[in-house]
Amino acid sequence: MADKKKAPKKAGAAGAAKSEAKNADKKIIAVVGATGAQGGGVVRAILNDKHGGFAARALTRDPNSDKAKALADAGAEVVAADIDSVKSLKNAFEGAHGAFCVTFFWEHMKPEKELTHARNMAQAAKDAGVRHVIWSTLEDTRKSIPLSDNRMPTLMGKYKVPHFDAKGEADAIFTELGVPTTFLLTSFYWDNFIHFGMGPRKGADGKLAITLPLGTKKLASIAAEDIGKVAYAIFERGDEMIGKTVGIAGGHLSGAQMAKSLSKALGQEVRYNAVTPAAFRGFGFPGAEDLGNMFQFNGEFEQDCCDARNISETKTLNPELLTFDRWLAQNKSRIPLG
Repeated sequence: MADKKKAPKKAGAAGAAKSEAKNADKKIIAVVGATGAQGGGVVRAILNDKHGGFAARALTRDPNSDKAKALADAGAEVVAADIDSVKSLKNAFEGAHGAFCVTFFWEHMKPEKELTHARNMAQAAKDAGVRHVIWSTLEDTRKSIPLSDNRMPTLMGKYKVPHFDAKGEADAIFTELGVPTTFLLTSFYWDNFIHFGMGPRKGADGKLAITLPLGTKKLASIAAEDIGKVAYAIFERGDEMIGKTVGIAGGHLSGAQMAKSLSKALGQEVRYNAVTPAAFRGFGFPGAEDLGNMFQFNGEFEQDCCDARNISETKTLNPELLTFDRWLAQNKSRIPLG
């Protein structure tokens, strides 16, 4: 007798069986990084549309984590997947109509690893016959600022903004493999004020300030949860979105505008401390050089970056799109004040 195909490892057998029975007639969307900011948003967007035509399959390294169990309890099918393994990903993608693919640069800070992970996901999606992939990407800044251009330092020998460049470079992998892909050009997310140490901090004078190397330039930005809602809308629109690049933002905001909104939401003054990209690169925390270059790129190519991320088009896909002020009203208590 032939061996049976090994099914993906699932969290909570009873809960998984219940969700599978309930979602039997729905198209499955496999979501990489389902316990993270972007992937979690995609899973919740699918689950919140009770009468929609899609079911969420949440991929995670640890199906027994609290976040994974919470997704299972909410109705997602939770399966274990190893992004380092094409075979593991293919197993997790089997039977799925769509897949949301994202990489996790800040866990390892190695662009080559991001490229490997992107290739693994693209190959697995092709092998499993996935009909619609959304690839969460960013610009390859080297197309605008060649390595020979000394206006900003070259990092790791061959990148300007490593966490952008590898994602942008990986776009070609999905295209070359013939994977039916929508390229989702994301933005700086406001959740960085909560989780990434970018929130207001007290200076020597005791006053709160946010420190960004933006000068007077505007930054395309968004609530992480809205990335998930937009991705869900793209899956709903289906084939018409394949091959397209969709840039998204909830706002185009200067540092001064963000500080003003933070002041209003927090009920105390938050100043905007505008530093140079070079000063930011010199702050010394892990990733400071990468982020300093990122802000410099966004500043020097402000128009291009904002034009590529149209707010009204984003709102067409996600009518619930939050402004920064509305996001702050919902999340101000979560922002640590250093």
